[in-house]
Amino acid sequence: MRYLDYYQVMGLERGATQEEIKRAYRKLARKYHPDVSKEANAEDKFKELQEAYNVLGDAEKRAAYDQLGRRQPGEEFQPPPDWGRSSGFSGQFTGGDAEFSDFFANLFGGANASARSGARTSRSGRDHHARIDVTLEEAFRGGERVLQLKSPAVAADGRVELRVRELRVKIPAGVTQGQQIRLAGQGESVPSGRQAGDLYLEVHLQPHPRYQVDGRDVTLTLPLAPWEAALGATVPVPTLGGLVELQIPAGARAGQKLRLRARGLPGRRPGDQFVVLKIVLPPAETERGRALYEQMKRELPFDPRSDLNQEPPCTASNTHESR
Repeated sequence: MRYLDYYQVMGLERGATQEEIKRAYRKLARKYHPDVSKEANAEDKFKELQEAYNVLGDAEKRAAYDQLGRRQPGEEFQPPPDWGRSSGFSGQFTGGDAEFSDFFANLFGGANASARSGARTSRSGRDHHARIDVTLEEAFRGGERVLQLKSPAVAADGRVELRVRELRVKIPAGVTQGQQIRLAGQGESVPSGRQAGDLYLEVHLQPHPRYQVDGRDVTLTLPLAPWEAALGATVPVPTLGGLVELQIPAGARAGQKLRLRARGLPGRRPGDQFVVLKIVLPPAETERGRALYEQMKRELPFDPRSDLNQEPPCTASNTHESR
């Protein structure tokens, strides 16, 4: 993906005011509009101009774009890994059926974003969207977090600046990956008498060293000694709510999955915890350890490859070669 310098497209310095951006757009639109322009490639230049103005003419998108810093036009570019996490950018834009570049779509959501966003009417402030990283323990128990969010605002001199604000967010117990937490009235602020937009925080569950998560279900791999698997045992198993005793049946197999009902993430229908058994062999690092393995080799009639040593049955064919 190639980086696009929207300021260069509009012939502006990066510190231009919003009024200067509007004037530049009106002037260039008259110059490159396909219906009246005699300039070479006027249609392509007009599309570039529309895209640039769609970003720079909007305080929110401009502030997000400015966070990328100065880059060379046309250089290879990928959005930062944390793009949109805390900028307050809503991921919404307007533009009708206009065609936008891959650069624009990757940063601001694609040409159908406005239709998907459920944007409010012009009398209300726009909704903002950001991401919140939540640990699995927070998702299980719930909690409270103080977030710092950057929001664009137009200063008295007409320039766009980012202002940092703090919000106290309650994380409800049982939130899942991709769920949105709505903070009413914390989106785009508007003049008195109009309704402010909302802020939607999309939950991103952080990877956990012990559990894998699927919806409300969690999965844990449980190591077992060979004798626990062979003879059966009662072993302590960690869950998000604390240790529980799990009965391992005699003859348990590696990869076997056991269920602890309602031990996953809470909810109207709580998730389960699945326990996948993993048999771990003790090392034969001492003379005594090697002797025990030799004794097992002699005394246990066990062939782990017995199925592989049997010839598969032949199946008669009903087809005949024609001559």
